Order: sequence, then C-alpha cells, then structure tokens
Amino acid sequence: MMWFVVVATSLAAWLQKYLGHLVPESFVNHPRVQRATLLLPVGLLAALIAVSTFTESGRVSFDARIAGLAAAFVALLLRAPFLVVLAVAAVVAAGVRAFTG
Repeated sequence: MMWFVVVATSLAAWLQKYLGHLVPESFVNHPRVQRATLLLPVGLLAALIAVSTFTESGRVSFDARIAGLAAAFVALLLRAPFLVVLAVAAVVAAGVRAFTG
C-alpha cells in the first residue's frame, strides 16, 4: 500500500512538471503571473513556519518553538547572517526546553 502511494505521488509530481512545460510563454511572461510567482514562495514559507511553530498533532500548542522563532526574528532585525539566525533560534529553543523540562 505504501509503495502505491509513493509511486502515485511521484507520477503526479512528474505529470505536474511536464504540464508546466506546456504552458504558453506569453502566459508565463505576463506581469501578474511573474509577480505572483515571486510572492508565492514567501506566503507558503510563512504558512509552513506558522503551522510548524504553533501546532502539534493537529492542535494549537505554545512551547519553546515560539521562543526560538522570536529569537530568529530579532536576529533577522539585527541583520545577522542566515546561519547565525538558525543557530540563535536553535539555542534559544533548546534553552527554553531545558529550563522548562
């Protein structure tokens, strides 16, 4: 059963990519489409961060991940390099987990 799901998902992904090559170039070069393709990854990433930070097992939860996200936000405001932002978020989240048990 699991292999069927993997193969079906792989075929669906391949088909979607193939169909993307069939889209006319005039549609892809339209200014609205270009703007949407620039902004869409930002919205999807923000949604992914929100869901993974504030939910656990389908329920809203508040834990050390929020402190890590806040620390990452502050590091970004201070214009820290990306790897430093990740390290700060990880250290803060781990510290909060260590102190709260």
